[in-house]
Amino acid sequence: MSVGIWRFFDGTPIGELRDTGAELEELGFDAIWFGEYAGREAFTQAALLLAATSKLTVATGVARFDQRSPLAAEGAIRALGEAYPGRFVAGLGGHRPGARPLTALREYLDGMDAADLPGLPPPSPRPKRVLAALGPRLLDLAAERADGAHPYFVPPEHTAMARERLGPGKYLAVEQAVVLDAAPEAAREHVDLYVRRAPHHRANLRRLGFTDADLADGGSDRLVDAIVASGEQAVADRIRAHLDAGADHVCVQVLARTENSYRRLADLLP
Repeated sequence: MSVGIWRFFDGTPIGELRDTGAELEELGFDAIWFGEYAGREAFTQAALLLAATSKLTVATGVARFDQRSPLAAEGAIRALGEAYPGRFVAGLGGHRPGARPLTALREYLDGMDAADLPGLPPPSPRPKRVLAALGPRLLDLAAERADGAHPYFVPPEHTAMARERLGPGKYLAVEQAVVLDAAPEAAREHVDLYVRRAPHHRANLRRLGFTDADLADGGSDRLVDAIVASGEQAVADRIRAHLDAGADHVCVQVLARTENSYRRLADLLP
């Protein structure tokens, strides 16, 4: 069972960032994933976490391709791979205004692969490259041009579809939001945020059979339950469901965190 932690660190002091990495490593989690939204630059933050730990895998979930050039991304990935062999995963995604997501990401990967960096050859092993892929065509691109995919805000039914689309040889790391105690408001706020602001997530949920009624008013109970696992047993069961559906790794985003949330989560894992 490969399980990591997913979280935003926006606004988190660097000392707390380092302490969190050390805590997760001590608790035995395999990886820490973090999003890039309105905080530190993703590859810089990855370097801080890698330097604060000795064996934890650090993954961008995701570094936004619309925020930096392909050359800059490729250079950062090579540098982190050389400095911390086997410990960095480069998750890429994002949205370029006015561009079709599939076309924009394909062109970005073309730029990365063509990057001329004679003083910085690709390290061995090269860091995994995974794409934030939800729909069939982006999953096909992940299978073709990356080591796998990092779906976010998805139930196990999507994991099964993604595994079938990617094929057996690709890495599938799935994010799962959870609340360890009864916190229905935190679960609903999480779902409402993405349903209201992210049309690509709405489209993905419709592909999975959710209706306009499920997407209205912050999300139906059925949708909230599908996206957020609530209660310790449900959390353990949901992690297992993703792995049984074909995930190689599940990165858990704990909503309504408390001081001992990560220790409690670690105790749930065999």
